[in-house]
Amino acid sequence: MAGHVYIGSFTSAGGRGLTAATVDPDTGALTALGHTAEVPNPSFLTLSADGRTLYTVSETEPEGAAAAFSLADPAAPRLLGAPVPVRGGSPTHLSVHQGHLLTANYAATGSVSVLSLGADGALGAVRSVLEHEGDGPDQERQEAPHAHAVLPDPSGRWALSVDLGTDSVRVCELDAAGGELEIERELGLRSGIGPRHLAFHPDGAHAYVINELDSVVTVCRWDADKGSLRPLAETRVLPEGAEGENYPSELVVSRDGRFVWVANRGHNSIAVLSVDDDGESLELLETVSCGGDWPRHLTLDPAGTRLYAANERSGDITWFDVDPATGTPKQAGSLELPAVSCVLFG
Repeated sequence: MAGHVYIGSFTSAGGRGLTAATVDPDTGALTALGHTAEVPNPSFLTLSADGRTLYTVSETEPEGAAAAFSLADPAAPRLLGAPVPVRGGSPTHLSVHQGHLLTANYAATGSVSVLSLGADGALGAVRSVLEHEGDGPDQERQEAPHAHAVLPDPSGRWALSVDLGTDSVRVCELDAAGGELEIERELGLRSGIGPRHLAFHPDGAHAYVINELDSVVTVCRWDADKGSLRPLAETRVLPEGAEGENYPSELVVSRDGRFVWVANRGHNSIAVLSVDDDGESLELLETVSCGGDWPRHLTLDPAGTRLYAANERSGDITWFDVDPATGTPKQAGSLELPAVSCVLFG
């Protein structure tokens, strides 16, 4: 039986907004069903805990928004009320945490917004905004804080905010009753590295940070009891001799924790890295073509056997069969969609 996939895109660059598609479980092939452009620039998507509601950012300036869609009919998402302004510019990422929706707002001074959620999944008002502080050495990209991702840790207690502008990850605790997000501690990474996104190892004790301004993954040890993140090592995601600019965008960890895949924008590749048995070091095995131009997002299917790359500039989603022994992705097909930015399995 075919499942459903939801695809975000940049309407400002000719994208169709939110597209619903089916996925063939045997081949991984995507077939677009229809789209809605009711929300501008729904560039990143996530699901409610029960999978009945889809949430999107609206990545716009000077103020962005978030929106909720009912998946009562999974083939035709239905907007639940008007998009809600998040009191921050260009939200690039969002997640559900302790009954709230969190958005990472990249533009201006960088912040994380906390929105309430109704029993039906609809968005309520912004309850609080946590303003980031600081800057970095790259005065073009790090002149101010730029929150790029916010997500809960595997324990569900903490929310981690990844800030490209300040070279840091903030570990935050949410007062669910008051809706206030408070910083417990801030981890500083190497100056000028530009952290973008973060993913946890299945063991729950390690996290990997992909950095946009230097093509490396930072391996960290995570202590959920203390809310402590400690950097251990860095691994490059480009082969020796690679030339030209490169801006890594997304990192995915295999279900068994043996491999990490990274999307390279510029090099237009997927880096394949092996993970040692204790999760504390990575090795670059190879890079393979992403099948298009500017892979903004990378995701695994629910079975963990296929990778999907959203190639923003070439306007296509390419899928790959993954060799379970080597981690090597082999291109298996593609779907043309303009200005794609995110792929989410329902």
